[in-house]
Amino acid sequence: MTSGVGALWSHRNSLRILVRRDLAVKYQQSVLGYLWSLIEPLGMGAIYWFVFGVLYSRDTNRHLGEAAGSYPLFLITGIFAWMWTSSALSEATHALTGQSRLITTMNVPRQVFPIGRVAGRFAEYAAGLPILAAIAIWYAADDRIEPGWSLLALPLAVLVQATLLIGLALLLSAFNVLMRDVERFMRLIIRVLFYATPIIYPLSLVRDSGLPGWLKLGYELNPLVGIFQLHHAVWYPDEFPGARMLATTVGISLLLLVAGWWAFRRLEPAVLKEL
Repeated sequence: MTSGVGALWSHRNSLRILVRRDLAVKYQQSVLGYLWSLIEPLGMGAIYWFVFGVLYSRDTNRHLGEAAGSYPLFLITGIFAWMWTSSALSEATHALTGQSRLITTMNVPRQVFPIGRVAGRFAEYAAGLPILAAIAIWYAADDRIEPGWSLLALPLAVLVQATLLIGLALLLSAFNVLMRDVERFMRLIIRVLFYATPIIYPLSLVRDSGLPGWLKLGYELNPLVGIFQLHHAVWYPDEFPGARMLATTVGISLLLLVAGWWAFRRLEPAVLKEL
């Protein structure tokens, strides 16, 4: 794995070029271009705010805690991070099958292709951070949030999320070449993960529910739960995951990164043969 990381670092310019190409191709025939990376999450946030922040505001505010007075910020924070997750997993799944000619002709580490999809979707997430900051400043000026040291949770959340996504991208891209059902299966999994992760609702809603204890434990073992708690904790310190959840999230993310890298290297000969 160490030699593989070194080879990937030596081809970082190839990774940068692939990311720029993917972004250019994605928006080349679009009038609004990169603005779509902002319009989609903002539109989703508006819909969920209307449903849970207006129609069901009484039940929603009861569980939000510090976020009760700034639910739109809570929503947008989670949805921006979710768009990075869902887009990266969806596109990384077919990163190899959709670029077979490049993969068999370019002399670069093949990990560049799925990792490039994760990096490209991170660029879209980063483009939305100024919007997120502007919303936070507006609420801070109105004394509804008090940003402080909790802002340091953002780089930690991004780092752990990138670790998890790269590991999953390597696993899914390799398996999808050998079993094309993976791509179809991931569509369902991504939908399930959206509602099985505290994005549009707080974690306290799950903890205070009448679900069985074993189900709550399984829910919190999902590394995305800890990651999105970190994202929310940027503005709401009471959402910061406990030491056990944080350690579990980091541990599982690192484990998936190592497993993804190992599986990709082991399956690479069979993948190239299939392509």
